[in-house]
Amino acid sequence: MRILLVSCLLAAGGSSLLAQEAQVTYVPADKVAEAFANGGRFGAASDYSASVLRRTAAGQSEIHVKETDIFYIVDGEATFVTGGKMVGGKESRPNQLLGTSIDGGQVHQLKKGDFIVIPAGVPHWFKEVPKSVNYMTIKVIKP
Repeated sequence: MRILLVSCLLAAGGSSLLAQEAQVTYVPADKVAEAFANGGRFGAASDYSASVLRRTAAGQSEIHVKETDIFYIVDGEATFVTGGKMVGGKESRPNQLLGTSIDGGQVHQLKKGDFIVIPAGVPHWFKEVPKSVNYMTIKVIKP
């Protein structure tokens, strides 16, 4: 009886899930290559964004209250700091803090092929960019 009840609940839930079709985003290889060559966003919705960025210098420290950043380093290198305490943090827009640096934290020497995930709420900072760094970023946005 218990198995039958669970099966019925799963079937009912599955039916409503099928009725709510999610939007699929497809980006053909030439558009992805164009984003990698020129920078820019190649996918976005209310719960994510995907883009390619290029940095040629250090940046401000950041905290995203509702966004997890996922970086894949495509080319170049950078000294990247995560964690610690943001210095001079001010809200630049809702749920986004920008600061001048980070005290403490963990230092990562990012290079081509590296992958890093920065959960929402964790300070992070491109501290040094000797030449340039190109990276794909996917932001997962919490409601």
